[in-house]
Amino acid sequence: MEYKRFQDTLILRIDPGEEILEILKQVAEKERIKLAEVSALGAIGEFTTGVFDPDKKQYYSNDFKGHYEIVSLTGTITEMEGGCYLHIHMSAGDGAGHVFGGHLNRAVVSATSEMVIRVIDGHVGRKFDDKIGLNLFEF
Repeated sequence: MEYKRFQDTLILRIDPGEEILEILKQVAEKERIKLAEVSALGAIGEFTTGVFDPDKKQYYSNDFKGHYEIVSLTGTITEMEGGCYLHIHMSAGDGAGHVFGGHLNRAVVSATSEMVIRVIDGHVGRKFDDKIGLNLFEF
C-alpha cells in the first residue's frame, strides 16, 4: 500500500494480497482520522459481506472467492470507545455480471484497489443501541 495526502483528502493504492479493512484502519490510525467518508474501486479475489437481520439483531455472512470487480465501496470512519470504527459497505461483480454485496467484513485485493478518504473536520462517535442492535452515530 502507498498513499498520499492532499489537505483533507487521502488517495490510496492497495496492493495484491492486502486486506482492504486492515489497510484502511492502519491509515486512519496513522493519520489520526476521527471522521471521514470512504470510497473505492478495484479488483478482489475473495471477500465476505454480511446482511443484518433486525428481527434477530444479528448479521449473516456470505463468502465469495474468484475474480470480482468492486462496483461500489462506500462508508464512514468514526470513533467508538476511543478507537477507530469503520462502517463500510461493498458490492462486487463477477465475470457473468452478477453482483453481490452488503456490510463489508473482509476483502483481499487481487490486482489493485484505488481508495479515496475524505477527512471531515469534526467528530462523530458511535454508541450501541439495544433496541436496534447496532452501533449508531452519537452526536
